Amino acid sequence: MTGEENEYGDDNEGSDLDRRLGRRSRRLKAAGFALAGVLVLGAGGAGWAFWQLNDNITSVDINSALGDDRPAKPQVSPSAAAVPLPSGALNVLVLGSDSRSGEENAELGGGGQDSGARSDTAMVVHIDEGRTEATVVSIPRDTLVTRPSCPKESGGSTSVAYNAMFNSAYAVGGPVCAVKTVEAMTDVRMDHYIEIDFSGFAKLVDALGGVTVTTDEAIDDEDSHLTLAAGTHHLDGEQALALARTRHGIGDGSDLGRIGLQQTLVKSLLEQIASTNLLTDPAKLYKAADAITGSLTTDTGLDSLSELMSLGESLRGLSADDTTTVTMPVTTALWDRNRVVPDEPEAGELWESLK
Repeated sequence: MTGEENEYGDDNEGSDLDRRLGRRSRRLKAAGFALAGVLVLGAGGAGWAFWQLNDNITSVDINSALGDDRPAKPQVSPSAAAVPLPSGALNVLVLGSDSRSGEENAELGGGGQDSGARSDTAMVVHIDEGRTEATVVSIPRDTLVTRPSCPKESGGSTSVAYNAMFNSAYAVGGPVCAVKTVEAMTDVRMDHYIEIDFSGFAKLVDALGGVTVTTDEAIDDEDSHLTLAAGTHHLDGEQALALARTRHGIGDGSDLGRIGLQQTLVKSLLEQIASTNLLTDPAKLYKAADAITGSLTTDTGLDSLSELMSLGESLRGLSADDTTTVTMPVTTALWDRNRVVPDEPEAGELWESLK
């Protein structure tokens, strides 16, 4: 997201200092993408604050775990490699999960402590070359897939599983298996992995001052504890999380209805980030940055604040209007009406278009 050109005056008028401040502010106002809800913030201030935010991030070395048994990396064009900031196309697997244990996540998860980790939200974020347009592809958690053999942290590997639910990959093998399963079903290499947990997402929304969404129909879901009339609402963090998790109180009660709400929430979050001037409120800026970094698990290519800031700066031209949200084409499984399978050839054509 870019700062508005006139925010610091006309570029042809004013002092050199004004212009430098304008350019500096636009650089710091790094763009993020969400969701699950992902924000990349430039954090100024004392060195201890930078260290604290940097230390918040948890990472997984996915590249080492998967080795060379992956889809090939696309060739980077000379123009993309020649600029100071990266500008080539990028594919990022974004998961929303309750994987980080703790009382807050257990309460927000809608039940007691649960030793199993789940990923109910999965999105492949494809950023076009030039990084001014993006496509967010949601993968229904109820999709039946062939789950490949995945390496275990303790050694050895899991067995190949046929007609397994998509979100079981994360449950049995964490981020590494989630990435490998997505790459196996799409033949698209994931350049990065970002995971955000329940409590972090709620804290991020609160740090931004809430988020405004419009629903086309009333919602009354006992499981997510969300009741909303049809219309426009300004939600706090806990309400926004409940909206992202709602499925039984809308549409036919399937995961597809929940995905529609999540996609609405993604765009609303991008708009909220663009309209919130965190640079004028250092305490609010730190609160937002602390919320997001404290809830993140990434691959080792994004496990520092400087790397996240670099990614954010490279996305400064990306806005909600430039982001397209779609759902992987699916159809009801013939042998289980409560599950879906990729609808071919449409699903394959979608993934091929991202390559």
